[in-house]
Amino acid sequence: MKTNILGLPVKESELLVKELNVLLSNFQVYYQNLRGIHWNIRGKRFFDLHVKFEELYTDAQLKIDMIAERVLTIGGTPLHTFEDYIQNNKLTVGKNISNDEKAVQLIVHSLSDLLKIEREILNKSDEINDEGTNSMMSDFISEQEKTIWMMNAWLEETL
Repeated sequence: MKTNILGLPVKESELLVKELNVLLSNFQVYYQNLRGIHWNIRGKRFFDLHVKFEELYTDAQLKIDMIAERVLTIGGTPLHTFEDYIQNNKLTVGKNISNDEKAVQLIVHSLSDLLKIEREILNKSDEINDEGTNSMMSDFISEQEKTIWMMNAWLEETL
């Protein structure tokens, strides 16, 4: 079995790069959704949500960079065109969302879809003992599960 400079099997690493690029594409769509709801949110909860959405898109931007750098680290080339992102997208694209509940629901659904992709990557990276990718996916998963829990708690709020 041929291995790369990191000691990972080349063939399996190439397949992992493809999956990471799918995740990268979907994170780019998630990021754009967050920017859109940040800009367009309206209503009595504007101030709180505007700040929260900025926090989330800033975090997404950092994760996008981490994913792209992981692709490079294991020997691939990160996707970087809108065409690539759209071709690999599995998320709902939010357009002109200004309602608070619809915005939060979009986040919950997007994170749920990202979790599915991340768990697939985690399984594949675990099979080849790629601890760098495992660690990154585990961190993403635990953060996103908590965010989903918090967003769902917000959605259940009663006035």
